[in-house]
Amino acid sequence: MERINVAIILVTYNGMQWLNTCLQSCKNYSVIIVDNASTDETVTFIQNNYPNVTLLKQTKNLGFGQANNLGIRYALDQGAAHVFLLNQDAYLIGNVLENLMTFQKANPTYGILSPIHITGDKQRLDTNFSKYMLKEKTGKFYSDFVLGNPLAKVYEVPFVNAAAWLLSRECLETVGGFDPLFFHYGEDDNYCQRIIYHGFKIGVLPKVFVIHDRGNRVQLQPEVFSKQYYKEIEKSYKVRFANILLDNTIKLKRDKLSRTILKLRLKIKFQRASLHARELSLLKQLQPAIEKSRQINKTKGTHYLYKKNGH
Repeated sequence: MERINVAIILVTYNGMQWLNTCLQSCKNYSVIIVDNASTDETVTFIQNNYPNVTLLKQTKNLGFGQANNLGIRYALDQGAAHVFLLNQDAYLIGNVLENLMTFQKANPTYGILSPIHITGDKQRLDTNFSKYMLKEKTGKFYSDFVLGNPLAKVYEVPFVNAAAWLLSRECLETVGGFDPLFFHYGEDDNYCQRIIYHGFKIGVLPKVFVIHDRGNRVQLQPEVFSKQYYKEIEKSYKVRFANILLDNTIKLKRDKLSRTILKLRLKIKFQRASLHARELSLLKQLQPAIEKSRQINKTKGTHYLYKKNGH
């Protein structure tokens, strides 16, 4: 099969406010849309206005990772040499995709490449993206800009969010797809961990851009021991303990929680003890799935993309 150069994979869910701008920016490329059972006009709009895109309609919301896995598998089956994951609220600027692909072809150790993420008004770096760039291994990204130093061709980072990822076919066939352990949030953390484990790099090119048009969304901290609090705890446990770059320390955490519960009960703080007991119960429930995830992700293959791999 003759390979297409790149396929853009777009997961949509009630995305009408961004969709036309996003798809206009992608009009020169092969686009695969996986719709997560939108309840607005997203599907109808795509069918009426962009009949040339490949639309994979779902009957339920699969979450970010598993929807992307469907699009990735479709792209690989079409022979794509690269796939580009793009958020529905993100837009390409100029020749960003060609520049990313050119660099990746010349530097195949970079399994993930990202452009710079800027705000909708093109005046600032996306807030969360700017935080990720504080963590780069070189430590020079901001210094180079402020001091007027020559910019590096690429800045290697341990993590960048998956709003605009270029993935190579070699990377996908080695690392696999997104882990179904994660529904929404945390899957890109996990994937970056696996990328590094299998010897690939993650890089940001400093002279190419996408708009990430999400504004300044405020994430409120959930009240301690609320329902949302436990959801955040669950996500953090999955990201932390499924990280194959680190030893599995679930047992140590379980033992620590057990000691905390015992101390609270001895101090007759039964309500707080019961809340920590709920946290311990959650960790026990998650442990088998996390351990299975670690076992699978330490091996090479197209995990989570093809059932023939047994995952």
